[in-house]
Order: sequence, then structure tokens, then C-alpha cells
Amino acid sequence: MAPSWLTARPIAHRGYHASAEGRIENTLSAVRAAIAHRFAIEVDLQLTADGAVVVFHDETVDRLLAATGRVDGFSLAALKALPFRGGGDSVPTLAELLQTVAGAVPLVLELKSEFKGDRRLEAAVAPILAAYGGPCVVMSFDPDSMAAMKHLAPAIPRGIVADRYTDLSDWGFLTAGQRFRFRHLLDVPRVGAGFVSYDLKGLPSFAPSIVRALGRPLITWTVRTEADREKASRVADQITFEGFDPDV
Repeated sequence: MAPSWLTARPIAHRGYHASAEGRIENTLSAVRAAIAHRFAIEVDLQLTADGAVVVFHDETVDRLLAATGRVDGFSLAALKALPFRGGGDSVPTLAELLQTVAGAVPLVLELKSEFKGDRRLEAAVAPILAAYGGPCVVMSFDPDSMAAMKHLAPAIPRGIVADRYTDLSDWGFLTAGQRFRFRHLLDVPRVGAGFVSYDLKGLPSFAPSIVRALGRPLITWTVRTEADREKASRVADQITFEGFDPDV
């Protein structure tokens, strides 16, 4: 089951970031700002070439760092040596994230996946989280990732991230059957997902409504405007937001 704190406070998407103020997404500056506002924090996790778990969203560093190439093509030391295009942070590790948060606010950790059956990320994340005493959940677009976490870290609540899977520029590598299965959340029982995080553009829809009716909280992403927030208040139990302060 999902913990009650999951829906108690808005969730800051990739931390409470604001590039104009030097707080880049998924950095410790954005994390500290979220803590100061008492927001829960959503961040993304993936592996470096040498197996370190880092907090970073994109498959490549091109958009955010002063370099080009895949994240998993850099060692941790090489990745940390790359400056962000704005702000003074370096790419944080999961361990550094946990040390910074230290239980002050909840963490919603998305495990990135290429849907190729590689479970090294889950194997690396599980022991790190086992030593952490603060509130956290894990989630992924890839149900097999959460099936792995069910085995590796059964005490940590799990969730499924999903959308409509209609944009083939993003999801064309999946089969039509996979897109149907993921869209309709058919793996929720198999992986023991206690909650679902669903794209706001795909709500309301049948499968998320059923999941919610069965008592599993429904989070929605990414809420960026008051119109988004008004819609989210009708179709979901909590928001993952960016670009504004939901307390104002």
C-alpha cells in the first residue's frame, strides 16, 4: 500500500527548480529549495558507466551539461566534472541526495529504464535505500523494474508511471501490445504497485479511475498552470508540479 504522506503535500518535479534563479532540475539546489517549502520531491535515477546511481533525467547530458553523450557513457568522476549550462551544482549521486534530504521530506524516486531487461539499476538502488531511514517510494514506466524492486526491496512502496503511449516519437520502440498493456495499467497487480503516477493529459480515463476506485492513490504529472491544477483536483489525489508555487 502507498503511505499516507504520498498525497499529503504537492510533489516538486525534479526538485523545486528554477533555472532563472540558478536551481537546475535534479540538483541539490533544487532539492534544498523543495525542503525549504516542505514539498515532497520527485527525482530520476540512472547509472553511470562505472555503476554509480546518479540523479539525472535525460539519457544524454546534451541539454543540461556542457558536453555531449549518454549519461551511462561517463564515469561518475567524469560526469561530476561537467559543469551545468546554468547554476553551480554538479550531478548528485543517490547517496548525496539521501544525505541532503535526511528524512526532512518524502522522496518519490523514478527509476529510468530502456525496457531491455537490464536490472543493474535496481540492484544498485536497493541496498542504498535499505540503509535510508526517511520516507521514500520508487516508481518506473517499466513494470519489470518494479517487479525487480518487489524482490530486491519489498518493504519500499512501489508505483507505476504511465501515460497514453500515443506519441510514437517517444514510445514507438514498444510494441502495440506493450503500449496497450501499459496504458491500461495491467501490470499494477503483478508488481504490487501501491500507487499510479499518470500523465495529466491522459486523465480522466478508465484504467486510472479503476485503480483510484480500488484505493490506490493517483498522482498526476506534470502540473504547470492553475488550469492544470484545477483539472488535477478533479481527477487525481496529488500533483507533481513545476514552474509555480502551489502554496501561493
